Amino acid sequence: MRATLEVVEPPRTNDLYFFALQASFVDQGAHVGGAHIGLQWNRRHPGYGAVNWGGYHSQSRGGAILDGTESPLPSQPNDPNTRDYPWQPNRAYRFEIAPGSSHGWWRGTITDLDSNEISIVRELHGGGSGLAAPVVWCEVFAPCDAPSVTVEWSDLAFLSTDDTWMPVESVSTNYQDFAAGGCTNSNSTWEPGRWMQTTATERTTPTRTILGRR
Repeated sequence: MRATLEVVEPPRTNDLYFFALQASFVDQGAHVGGAHIGLQWNRRHPGYGAVNWGGYHSQSRGGAILDGTESPLPSQPNDPNTRDYPWQPNRAYRFEIAPGSSHGWWRGTITDLDSNEISIVRELHGGGSGLAAPVVWCEVFAPCDAPSVTVEWSDLAFLSTDDTWMPVESVSTNYQDFAAGGCTNSNSTWEPGRWMQTTATERTTPTRTILGRR
């Protein structure tokens, strides 16, 4: 599966931000694990730029962090999951999760669509033979009143069993509950061909709203 991200209004604080595509790994319909690939605004990395490809086994398999191959990308803090990546705002990056070199291994790649440079982040041993439950999300560790940040998602698609890319036409919104530490001023919106997620703004789209073509 794949998704394209553009950070339209970037973070302006020292707090961690994570914008990612997430998928579950399944084996004969059973959930065996999951992982997420995306950009981070992370002060531990040069210029705050990083890409992360990491995940966990399902709780039925112990819930441990997934093992993976060594990444060809550098990492200033020597984090196996999070690598240095000098992303820029208002520039499109495509994430793709695809089968790796062996059964049960999954390759995460990021493509700079301006330069067409493809970077393999690494492979994860998540198990399973298929992908399910795709989600695109923002994880924000900044205060709710931090300066507003906006990201834009487009070209959401998955690969069918006959190797045809199938576009995603609509999504369902979800927000972290305030009681669980979420903010009440985040919002998701849609325009033809793209979905926007924004922090520190008025919420005009309730949770469980379908955004997109029906």
